[in-house]
Amino acid sequence: MARKATTRRKFVKTVGAAGGLTGVSGFATATRQGATTIQWAGNPVDKQNVDAITQALRDAGMSQNVEIEVIVTSNISDDVQQQYRQWLQAGRNQPDILRMDSGWTIPFIARNQIANLSDELSQETVNRIKQDNFTASVNTASAPNGDLYGVPYFTDLPTIQYRKDWVTDAGFDPDGQNWSTEPISWERFSQVISQTQQQQNTQYGYSWQANAYEGLSCCTFNELMTSFGGAYFGGRENLFGPVGDRPVTVDAEPVIQALRAGRTFVHGQDDQFSLEGYQQISPEAVLQWTEGPSQSAFMNENAVAMRWWPSGLFQAAQKFGDQLGVMPMPYGVRPNQAQAQGTGGTAAALGGWHLTLNPNSQNKQAAVEVLNAVAKPAFRQYEFSQLGYFPPDSTFLQTQQAQQVDVWGDYLETLRLAGENAIPRPVTVVWPDESTAIADRVNAVLAQQQAPDQAMSALKSTLQDIEGSV
Repeated sequence: MARKATTRRKFVKTVGAAGGLTGVSGFATATRQGATTIQWAGNPVDKQNVDAITQALRDAGMSQNVEIEVIVTSNISDDVQQQYRQWLQAGRNQPDILRMDSGWTIPFIARNQIANLSDELSQETVNRIKQDNFTASVNTASAPNGDLYGVPYFTDLPTIQYRKDWVTDAGFDPDGQNWSTEPISWERFSQVISQTQQQQNTQYGYSWQANAYEGLSCCTFNELMTSFGGAYFGGRENLFGPVGDRPVTVDAEPVIQALRAGRTFVHGQDDQFSLEGYQQISPEAVLQWTEGPSQSAFMNENAVAMRWWPSGLFQAAQKFGDQLGVMPMPYGVRPNQAQAQGTGGTAAALGGWHLTLNPNSQNKQAAVEVLNAVAKPAFRQYEFSQLGYFPPDSTFLQTQQAQQVDVWGDYLETLRLAGENAIPRPVTVVWPDESTAIADRVNAVLAQQQAPDQAMSALKSTLQDIEGSV
């Protein structure tokens, strides 16, 4: 356990220390005579572990004469996206493999800037990815016709992480009621957190991210809205377009209800738009919080619960051990009560990264060997147990091997449930503009600066204009 935990702590420290824009730096490797070197655009963890990654890929079927060279891109996702656009528009033949955020791979597909992997990978690999990986992950790496353009590398899935010892002391029974795999409602959740906060006299109840930034539109509000049966554009079937030919439904009643729930979490029953039965559980500070501050509140034992990603779960498990509880995101309405197609019930915003192929690569055959190997269970085991990446392969995550991975194994069923109910952001070529408009309006509503129905009516008009601009 110590060895694997140390690996993960080193990963978190490396990413955290990366700071701002790092640019791109080469990683010098000694290439054996006759070997083909594949240049892989990745992060500091990939670079730090390049020798072990190379061996794991060979163990999964990659040829011995293929070498991996990692170059490190920025730790700011939007900057990586811009860098890739410049490289691909210039026709650069390296890097051969591009590590792309699942939140913006589709625009590269739409612009025909990356290779169609359905034409390059083995049919066995394509089938494995489509059948075994989380549907949401596969969809964010695919064209509208179903062709695959990316190999899901790892996924990020939020959960609620909470102090189970405090909740139990407050009179609740998380284990007896199977909270780890049977989602509770947001109303029930607010009551549990409120009562526990009062008994423990903690500064905060529920810590989450409600700042006016991409994380609000893509993730925290997206999943809250989805859990209430709402959608930005009518339902899951319209997530990725067609732009300009899909309904804009941000003014629908489920979206309004989700906003009212969020306002009640922050302002309580004194808010004129509060939902009956819901409790005040979050400070107004969450309106300025992104990932860092919200995590600090929980890790410093000032909050009963937080909404966070797997890396935060791992860190919390290291610190709190058996005192930590993990549950799926609560629901607003059940799926059979939802208005929009594919919504209702627990919903976890999808994060994560894919590996894509530069169509200008001069080493395409070797690069395809790398991608074929990444998708195999042997490599999934390596990245899960040694790199600390959470694999998008749901079938692998059900194996005994996966269940025995230190720390992660204790929370695997909760994370799998999150993956099976993941909701991607509705990323298209116009999403950057739409995301900003959504985040600004939602934050203003949560801050009591605008009424939910009026704000969403105005947002609908804005989104329709953006959709019609293409």
